[in-house]
Amino acid sequence: MEEPGGTITLLLSSGDKYKGPKMATQTTLPLLLLALLPLAAASTFNVINQCSYTVWAAASPGGGIQLDQGQSWTFNVADGTTGGRVWARTGCSFDSNGNGHCQTGDCGGVLSCTGYGQNPNTLAEYALDQYAGLDYFDISLVAGFNVPLSFTPTSNGCTSGPSCAANVNANCPAPLQVPGGCDDPCTIFGTPEYCCPSGSSCNPTQYSEYFKGQCPQAFSYPDDYDGTNFTCPGNTNYQHNTTRNNNNNNNNTQIFLLPEMAAQNTLPLLLLALLPLAAASTFDVANNCSYTVWAAASPGGGIQLNPGQSWSYNVPDGTTGGRVWPRTGCTFNSTGNGHCQTGDCGGVLACTGSGQSPNTLTEYSLNNPGGLDYFDISLVDGFNVPLSFKPTSNGCTSGPSCAADVNAQCPAELQVPGGCGDPCTIFGTPEYCCPSPSSCNPTKYSKYFKSQCPQSFSYPYDDNSATFACPGNTNYQILLTTTTTTTATL
Repeated sequence: MEEPGGTITLLLSSGDKYKGPKMATQTTLPLLLLALLPLAAASTFNVINQCSYTVWAAASPGGGIQLDQGQSWTFNVADGTTGGRVWARTGCSFDSNGNGHCQTGDCGGVLSCTGYGQNPNTLAEYALDQYAGLDYFDISLVAGFNVPLSFTPTSNGCTSGPSCAANVNANCPAPLQVPGGCDDPCTIFGTPEYCCPSGSSCNPTQYSEYFKGQCPQAFSYPDDYDGTNFTCPGNTNYQHNTTRNNNNNNNNTQIFLLPEMAAQNTLPLLLLALLPLAAASTFDVANNCSYTVWAAASPGGGIQLNPGQSWSYNVPDGTTGGRVWPRTGCTFNSTGNGHCQTGDCGGVLACTGSGQSPNTLTEYSLNNPGGLDYFDISLVDGFNVPLSFKPTSNGCTSGPSCAADVNAQCPAELQVPGGCGDPCTIFGTPEYCCPSPSSCNPTKYSKYFKSQCPQSFSYPYDDNSATFACPGNTNYQILLTTTTTTTATL
């Protein structure tokens, strides 16, 4: 497939006096947008089209605008914004009222976007001024690719950001080729292998490996956390420039829509914080235990929950690879750095990836093809705290529970401080680590977990009654509970 040459650059910069909320939505064409809303401190996003063709920048929050070659667009995003996104649309036609259609990245047939862009689109994602005062940002190819771009900070002394400048469309695998871009395999095939209904079934594929080979710094599938997340101090500014190099001494973050080149490093998107921009599901995490837990969520971050406390946040439709888990035995300082005995996520309170074993894990994927949410509980990473995962709206009532006292009867080989470890981490052999489906079978340890919590995944390919579904836009409660006693089976 052939792509027009050119570059679009997005520079995100923080305004000292401007105050406005920050959120992100996606539309089509290759560029980055930012919305301006005067509220609290804000970061300024400047989107510049360095491509040789017109693109229609899209941002959520932010809206959208037509950018001819060399034109730019600046807007502000308020501190605390999560789930923000910027993307480029191509092949668009709009009337005087802003209604029309785009070949790639379309956001409901309007110029000014308020939600997400249709596949394929190269997506820049961010969450501003999160725990410990950090911005998080990335580039994602989970929704496919249409326009090359980079996302680089340009203020606060922050200089490192992701880029995806490869000619991804030119060598796109034949099954993924669509007009104007290289589509994602979930949209094309719609199978669990590519759609990742749960973290335990989310692994690299030949198609994600193609994207990763072209843009190593970008997310290539939902659970691709290999070098994909970037951070800067809060109130950093970001700009999309028409040039690759910015000599500005201020610290800004830039997202560039670039001409296609040979495969280059690009950052995988960072997809964590959640804000209800378009349709979203509300997650409520409640601690009914008699002790303190530190809830962790990706996207979402993390928080300390004393007995009886709860935490609510929103997750946008289309989120895949989502996970929530409890941490125990934690100590954090005033900047959110520390350590947890179980479920630790890199020594920080606000998690951006996965938790260390052992942890009782809830997984979800929202509003998938067919309009369904998929969710489950997994003991593949072991067990630390009993919990249930229940829908609370849309007439959906069935969800998994794992309330057994798994730790009390944990096999001696798996016993670790604070929990019951997983056999792959303990032994590290193919029998327990499941390098391929053909070598992945139940073991005496997975059978123990299954006997304690029959509704949970006990090993990676344990699909028997472990995955639940509800209509899209359903709300959920994750309840950390006291244990019940069951008989151990080994």
